[in-house]
Amino acid sequence: MRNPQPRPLQLNDLQRLAQAMRAPGQPAPLFDALASVAAETIGFRLFTIMSYDAHRHEVERIFTNMPDVYPTGGRKKKQGTAWATQILQELRPFRGETAHDIRNAFDDHMTMANMGLGSILNIPVAFDGVCIGTMNLTHVEHWYTRDHEDAGLLLGAFLAPALLAHAALHAGEEAQP
Repeated sequence: MRNPQPRPLQLNDLQRLAQAMRAPGQPAPLFDALASVAAETIGFRLFTIMSYDAHRHEVERIFTNMPDVYPTGGRKKKQGTAWATQILQELRPFRGETAHDIRNAFDDHMTMANMGLGSILNIPVAFDGVCIGTMNLTHVEHWYTRDHEDAGLLLGAFLAPALLAHAALHAGEEAQP
């Protein structure tokens, strides 16, 4: 997952994701394929996928490549910050190029710094004009560029069905006494 020189996104990458989306046992096949394509075309050390519950202003980690440090099920309140406005309301990617940028946006900045992570790319995943989750890639300082944002938005779009299904399942669980 640490490709030192990512290659450009190609049509066969999108075909891989489309095939993964059709596979049974979702969302694991899709998440695994997406992590693989993102590693090859964007690069990361830490990769997570978060669902977003707008009513609670909360994100929940539903996929991670580092479960020992960032386990699935972890939740964070996201309200009233510049990051939340940009990602969750305006649906614009957030790119932090340095550890300072991460420190200004995230409470867990020390954990990331201790792992040698100094840049981050957060991609909002939206459906029908509403943020339903984020795809998050973290790497060494000065890794991510504007081109990575464009590739990330395209790759992140493949997450919409899985995030909608997760939200529907989660809403069903909350409705039960």
